[in-house]
Amino acid sequence: MENIYLMKNTIQKYAWGSKTAIYQLTGLKTGYGAEPWAELWMGAHPKASSRVKYNGDMISLFDLIQTMPEKILGSGIAGKYNNTLPFLFKILAASKPLSLQAHPDKVHAEKGFEKENKLKISLNAFNRNYKDSNHKPECICALTSFYALNGFRKISMIIKLMDKICPLTFRSKLNQLQNNQNSTGLKTFFSALLTMEKNQKQKIISEAINKAGKLTNLPDYDKAYEWMIKLHKHFPGDIGIFSPLILNLVCLEPGQAMFIPAGQLHSYLEGMGIELMANSDNVLRGGLTEKHIDLPELLEILNFSEKKSDILLPEKINEYEKIYNTPAEEFTLSVITIKQNEVYTCQGNKTVEILLCTEGNAVISGFKEKSEISVLRGNSVLIPFSLQNYTIRGSSTIYKASVPYSKN
Repeated sequence: MENIYLMKNTIQKYAWGSKTAIYQLTGLKTGYGAEPWAELWMGAHPKASSRVKYNGDMISLFDLIQTMPEKILGSGIAGKYNNTLPFLFKILAASKPLSLQAHPDKVHAEKGFEKENKLKISLNAFNRNYKDSNHKPECICALTSFYALNGFRKISMIIKLMDKICPLTFRSKLNQLQNNQNSTGLKTFFSALLTMEKNQKQKIISEAINKAGKLTNLPDYDKAYEWMIKLHKHFPGDIGIFSPLILNLVCLEPGQAMFIPAGQLHSYLEGMGIELMANSDNVLRGGLTEKHIDLPELLEILNFSEKKSDILLPEKINEYEKIYNTPAEEFTLSVITIKQNEVYTCQGNKTVEILLCTEGNAVISGFKEKSEISVLRGNSVLIPFSLQNYTIRGSSTIYKASVPYSKN
């Protein structure tokens, strides 16, 4: 009999998390409102692997995969990703902004990981940048209204927004950007902003916030100033408060998503969403945090191209399922929506999958006798590669994380 595995997942309790959102989605009452739950991890990351029942015992999904990699992952994925699940699936709930950050590409990750290993920097050290040798493209899909910063704005818009609040002592740098409106000019401008002396930072921030506060009632007031002021309340003295003027400010509505490639500067500001990424924990930070900041390394990996922050809408692939198309090799995200008395059927050509129920409840059944499991809102299950055929019944919305299918 092929199994469907109900998952027991790890909660990450970071200070920026919500005291209500993940509790409400999962229906868990213990600790409700007492401490922030920031992320729920579904996957096999060594730092916080999910657990499943196997032969009557609860074991980590990481260990289960090591026990039978080809059955869980399929031979192709097991071989390509060295017997590891290539993606990490999360519920993310932010009541405060996350750090201004980017993730390295594969080349930088491998070099950085090797370098820090040679320097004998502990994997748990405060100043460790590279926890593994993998890159970390990611996709975020909103479950509530979700505010984020994603990629550099058009330089002309950066100049327009900065011009209204730019302190006199930083005006020369803005003029340089105006005269050199390309990625090199943007890197020079952004580097100057991040690396200035502490005393100068305080003076510039104070003057800029004072000017931004006076713009509130103007007819062309931009929400970027509103977020700049909010960030200042959370992180007074942090130069990252200028980021809403420099990066694209995005509000995703439920069901909308966006893709963040390696080297793209971003920050999640507020809201709850589903995050799907390559199985990595490599983060380089530039501000809005008390964690380790390595500006030279961040500036080395950043892509300073202007970017329009595209919103992804799911595209229909069958009667019940829609997919969010991204260029990622390690993962794909789709959403299955079924009503009462309807049946979603998967008949082969699938890879390893994790299903997360976000609305309603459902019964997932393998075609073989007794391989059946009931899921409620907030439950997640692993469908191994070896179970190629299954059905879902019951009024529900289910998000599916998997690896792109290939005949090869």
